[in-house]
Amino acid sequence: MSFMPPPGPPPGPFGPFGPIGPFGPQVPQGQQGQQGQQGMMGAPTAPPPSFTPQQPSQSLFAVDPGAISGCLFRNTFVWLANGQSFWFFPVFVGRNSVAGFRWFGRSWMYMGIDLRQINSFTCF
Repeated sequence: MSFMPPPGPPPGPFGPFGPIGPFGPQVPQGQQGQQGQQGMMGAPTAPPPSFTPQQPSQSLFAVDPGAISGCLFRNTFVWLANGQSFWFFPVFVGRNSVAGFRWFGRSWMYMGIDLRQINSFTCF
């Protein structure tokens, strides 16, 4: 009796199911940088508004995940406890953090922010 391989295409360099591994998609060596900005939930295709909104007069003690989740996939201006402020485009809100794209004047870059570091925010 001889062994017969299962029907279908032969396994490729990433295994029988393509570039999907036990922990999700596998990025081929040398292509990790390409995944960063485009492979995530998609950076905005346009810059944020050209104005800087006025910071609310009352800073928050702590940002609630439910409150900032209303800003998902919207241009959001964030003021941090360290004095930094910037446009942000959130795509994920967790229990303790928010992740998305920060505007750096010419391009969007993916990053995460600890919710305890946010003094206030407003979304448009």
